[in-house]
Amino acid sequence: MAHRARKRFSQNFLIDEGAISAIVAAISPRAGDEMVEIGPGLGALTRPLSQVVRPLHVVEIDRDIVSRLHAVFEPGRLAVHEGDALEFDFAALGPELRVVGNLPYHISTALLFHLAESAGALRDIHAMLQSEVVERIVASPGASQYGRLSVMLQYRFDIEKVLDVPAAAFRPVPKVESAVIRMLPLRAGALRARDERLFAETVSTAFSQRRKTLRNTLGRALTSSDFAALDIDPQARAQTLSVADFVRIADYRAAAR
Repeated sequence: MAHRARKRFSQNFLIDEGAISAIVAAISPRAGDEMVEIGPGLGALTRPLSQVVRPLHVVEIDRDIVSRLHAVFEPGRLAVHEGDALEFDFAALGPELRVVGNLPYHISTALLFHLAESAGALRDIHAMLQSEVVERIVASPGASQYGRLSVMLQYRFDIEKVLDVPAAAFRPVPKVESAVIRMLPLRAGALRARDERLFAETVSTAFSQRRKTLRNTLGRALTSSDFAALDIDPQARAQTLSVADFVRIADYRAAAR
């Protein structure tokens, strides 16, 4: 049953058996796991994962692939959820959910933010992304790649890159290299902002003009005396601040309201 990759869904199908085995080993599925795969595609990961996890939940937007999944996999092996992963309620699948997937590149950032909203219901995430995006996610303060994406995801997760996947491992071959990351939700004792909406707004505003100093980007929210009270240099740039620094700023703003 042939399927033509669709650009509008960012479809690049994993075909390299070595890469598939390495990814499954990194995921380390166990019988009894509650697991969902985002974008199963032609089933490269779906097949080995569903041999261990029954049923394996899958979320797929492409109707042709949904029909293919129903035709190829015997009843009871998959629980197929047809629709947009950006609108899917992952928390509804229960606590300790494990999420895996070769995330569509054009919505990968939005999808990670969507998953972060359900972090409390997740055990872990194993996601394949563009290498460039992975470098931004795992970047440390001071690095050129460090930005809003780094802060907002590191606020919710402990993140590590687990392996690189070359472009040649896919068909059609993408123009970018890929990598797999492991994301573990931060549990009890993790740093939390008083007002998480204000925290997100502070981070977004601070990085809105990367070349500008904090005095320029956050000047409407913080005065010189505020920066002094926070012991933060107003001439610094957002990429020099840690996640904890952003939480302190947001909490300070929340207390002043």
